[in-house]
Amino acid sequence: MKKIIECVPNFSEGQRPEVIELIATAIKSVDGVKLLHVDPGEAANRTVMTFAGEPQAVCEAAFRAVDKAAQLIDMRQQHGRHPRIGATDVLPLIPVSGISLEECAVLARQLAQRVAGELHIPCYSYEAAALKDSHRNLADCRRGEYEGLAARMSDPEERPDWGARPFDEQMARTGCSVIGARNFLIAVNFNLNTTDTAVAKAIAADVREKGTPGRPHALQATKAIGWFIDEYGIAQVSMNITDISKAPLHRCFEEVSRCAGEHGVSVTGTEIIGLVPKQVLTAAGRFYLGIDDRPSDEPESTLIDAAVHAMNLGDLRPFSPKEKILEYLL
Repeated sequence: MKKIIECVPNFSEGQRPEVIELIATAIKSVDGVKLLHVDPGEAANRTVMTFAGEPQAVCEAAFRAVDKAAQLIDMRQQHGRHPRIGATDVLPLIPVSGISLEECAVLARQLAQRVAGELHIPCYSYEAAALKDSHRNLADCRRGEYEGLAARMSDPEERPDWGARPFDEQMARTGCSVIGARNFLIAVNFNLNTTDTAVAKAIAADVREKGTPGRPHALQATKAIGWFIDEYGIAQVSMNITDISKAPLHRCFEEVSRCAGEHGVSVTGTEIIGLVPKQVLTAAGRFYLGIDDRPSDEPESTLIDAAVHAMNLGDLRPFSPKEKILEYLL
């Protein structure tokens, strides 16, 4: 079986199309790499790109993208609603076929070492590639965000794993990057019929795994924050699902909807950022058609349509399965 990995870097730029296009061009310049999806967010001032291919080609494309982002994005001028630590904020390698998570972790460490050595951008290694437990969690690597980097550089526990040095002019421009390896993650926003950020934050704290203590319905393998999105004029619960076997998308939708009701608001729809594995939507379709506990010969397209309708995946923009489902693009 051919070895295929996916890379999903997040760049701290979502407002200048010309910059996004130049980074995308850098990725596409490597033979054997397919750019699958580009998802810019103006309010978050952040763009998620998804590309895949054989491991060495993907790592080369990732390096070129980090290099281009460092040339084009000045973190001293960057502002947005999403947590961030650098021009290339986070860059995970994800096993798709023929390769293990552990092998991806080795590649991620090699990439981080190269970025630090050749581009002089300090890097943290996170998730499966973490060199220390205190850097395993992305939120811990981002602690204090970009504005807190100067203070962290002198702390042995806080400074980056690769390329650590006192905060200087170049680091002020590029920030740091967090490079690692993980299994597939779903980034999703649940849209609320309110503009009240406090309500969105309260719902996020109620549903995420590490939130308000003593909650009976906390969702395993989830991280969530609440925010207001100027682009759409609504509040959202923004969630990362780190293990779809423990937290299926439809269960997260149902729990956020239930909790929203307790706060006197409702979920109007769901926005998936980047790509989603087909099984996530077919499982949701089976749940909403009431056939998740028994065999069925329902066509794949019927299951997906049921999921799209039930969770209103086209609430903010049209949802095209051919453009959003990973297997269809590969």
